[in-house]
Amino acid sequence: MERWILIILVIMPGVWSGDWGVTLKSQCALKGTSVVLKCKYDYPSGHFVTSVGWYKARYVSGVGRLYPVRDPPSSPGHFRYAGNRWSDCSLEINDVQHTDEGQYYFEFETTFNRWMSRTYSHLSVKGLTAHAQPGTVTEGADVSLTCESGCDTPVNIVWFKDGLPARNPVFQARREDAGQYHCAILGQESVRSASVALNVHYAPEKVTLSMNPSGDIVKGSSITFSCSSDASPPVTQRGYSLYKDGHFVRSGQSHAISDVQPSHSGMYYCQAWNNISRRGNDLMKSAEVHLDVQYQPMNISVSMGPSNVVAGSSVNLTCSGAANPAAESYTWYRRTASSRSMLQVGSGQVLSIPSMEASHTGLYSCQARNQLGESNSTEVLLTMREEQRGWCHFTVKNNDLFIWNFKSIIFILYLKWHKCSFSQSNHTVCLSSGSQSLPITAGIGVSLFVTLVLALLLLWRKQRTHAEKKTVSDSRLSGRGTTSTATEDQSDSVYVNIHTFPSSPPPATDVTPHNAIMAPVSCEDEVTYSTVTIKPRNPPPPHHGDRALQGSGSKARENDESVIYATVAKSR
Repeated sequence: MERWILIILVIMPGVWSGDWGVTLKSQCALKGTSVVLKCKYDYPSGHFVTSVGWYKARYVSGVGRLYPVRDPPSSPGHFRYAGNRWSDCSLEINDVQHTDEGQYYFEFETTFNRWMSRTYSHLSVKGLTAHAQPGTVTEGADVSLTCESGCDTPVNIVWFKDGLPARNPVFQARREDAGQYHCAILGQESVRSASVALNVHYAPEKVTLSMNPSGDIVKGSSITFSCSSDASPPVTQRGYSLYKDGHFVRSGQSHAISDVQPSHSGMYYCQAWNNISRRGNDLMKSAEVHLDVQYQPMNISVSMGPSNVVAGSSVNLTCSGAANPAAESYTWYRRTASSRSMLQVGSGQVLSIPSMEASHTGLYSCQARNQLGESNSTEVLLTMREEQRGWCHFTVKNNDLFIWNFKSIIFILYLKWHKCSFSQSNHTVCLSSGSQSLPITAGIGVSLFVTLVLALLLLWRKQRTHAEKKTVSDSRLSGRGTTSTATEDQSDSVYVNIHTFPSSPPPATDVTPHNAIMAPVSCEDEVTYSTVTIKPRNPPPPHHGDRALQGSGSKARENDESVIYATVAKSR
């Protein structure tokens, strides 16, 4: 028996030492983990340990006091004594929190004494800290994730993204890698760091332009365009631009039109920009949206072809205007001079009159209709002109260059105005259509008449002067008066031949007898008369003794005269 008692006494610590003491070691623990504060104690022989306890120092107003360590109500089992009653006084702390950080003391009591440790065990509580380098990265750049703990104790780290296991901590950023990352201890995943954000910037994608309301838009209604996109960072208001048919409309994510008009119709799209380029392109474009504004017929007008209508000719009245959808029907109305009411005369976009008559004249208008409404045109006056045609021919013999040049200017102007042409047979044929404007024709006629009167006055004055000279010459040359008088009479003759033809110019020109002066023949149209005075050039001196020679000389002079033929045809 004594032998066994000796063995027990040797084994029990402190029995042979005879010293009181407690050995403590400071610890570092990660928040959320479990830690054991290492502790050893000793006491003199002959003592038996009756109680043990741990205390934590708390400082109030700079004065520290020791309080017994107890489990908090919300966490039973938070503290657990892990030692024994003879040498080990270790303390286990579970789910370490920052409130557990501090100075811990150990106390034990024996059958004869009580002992409190002179030193303390300091518990440091640290946490895991996650880092993403860089925290904001452009798509395609490299990213490195690191996890730090304040304790020197090595631990195995695992990574999580948005609560799910993440891939390697070093990678090339993709847009789907953006999110919240944290690190944790392998096997103790509840011990984790605070989350850190990784931002991956990329150019706008899925740019979309929407129109509200969609479908058919009626003139006068309201509409709103809205642009959206997927981008990081998100596109701001000024980053959106709206375009119509390739032309800039305005900036902003939305654009409202309160009074839609047909001019708003077109192809719309929006562009998004966030200062991030993709493949060298900064602006991302949406698909085009077609705005089709519908409206009832508007700006209805009537056109007429041809513009000048004669009896028996055909004429078309065409109704045109703008409408969306296109006009479904056209109705024609006519207002006569004797009636204020409108008479329906036809339908269809084109109203055709194959043979114009006087009963067709009047004010015409058309009405266009589609599913949204109807609209009327302004009235157009349809009139008719009578067509008249005739041919006139006259022949002029001329040898007086001065008078011919003066009157030929007027005559040529007349021919040019009526689009006359000269033939190789010295005939001139003119055709005047009824489409010529009446005021212009009247002006030309007045001008020609005034010119003719001036020419006749000049001719009359010249003939009077010539008659006076002739009287004086007759008195001086009595013996030669007969021959000279005959010659002068022939020289002063005026030749005007006028012929009327039914519808076409004659194949040849008639020649009027030498000494005849014919009165003008009535023509279907206005006829311009030309009067020419014929005078011999440098007449030779008379021969009193040879009358036959005198007669032959007179005929020779007559044959030398130049003759001008002109044929004029004019119709209305």
